[in-house]
Amino acid sequence: MSQDLMKMLEQAFEESIKLYQERGFQRRVGFGKRPALVSVDLANAWTRPGNPFTCDQEKMDNEIIPGMQKLLKAFRAANLPVIHVTTAYEITDRNAPFTDMGLWHDKIPIDVVDLADKELWAIDSRIAPVKGEYTLLKKRASSFHGTELAGILRANNVDTILVTGVTACACVRQTICDGIADGFRPIAVKECIGDRVPGAVAWNLFDIDAKFGDVESVDTCIDYLNSLAK
Repeated sequence: MSQDLMKMLEQAFEESIKLYQERGFQRRVGFGKRPALVSVDLANAWTRPGNPFTCDQEKMDNEIIPGMQKLLKAFRAANLPVIHVTTAYEITDRNAPFTDMGLWHDKIPIDVVDLADKELWAIDSRIAPVKGEYTLLKKRASSFHGTELAGILRANNVDTILVTGVTACACVRQTICDGIADGFRPIAVKECIGDRVPGAVAWNLFDIDAKFGDVESVDTCIDYLNSLAK
């Protein structure tokens, strides 16, 4: 992100903070007693170059993936639930009389994420699932919409979701919004969330922190996980 754009966003944040705090926003939902990691769309079509869905590669390679590796290490050490979320479609012909794409293909090129091409929707090998972790296939922006996510989290006594992934303005944001609506404490892990569009991450994390969940650093989240292990 350019320095000029960041400066403009910071000015907007300063004004917005005043308004939000005067009106009682930016409260803390806090960490609960049993967290799960919900990693949204950190699959090859988003994390690697050459796809319409490819996100900012510099941030992906230098911040998101290393941050995810640290988080996964802490979750695995504490034996806590990890859910890897990805997106793909079985019927990608836009002219077909029936398709699992719904109407979303009328807005974005989801037809390129073909279920038949596993390499596209497979979780990035740098953060690949290990035995005991679950890979959830979704069809819409939210990881909760039309999926089993809420049910399996409740069945495993989860009250807090640490949300990572892409994109900040769509699938991550919708997952967090639906997460708090379904009664989970959403924590957006700052360094592990990305997007394709400059400024989208900063603005959405600011707005999420004001209304839908807490934005916390990787290190703060790892300290929390370590405290549970003790």
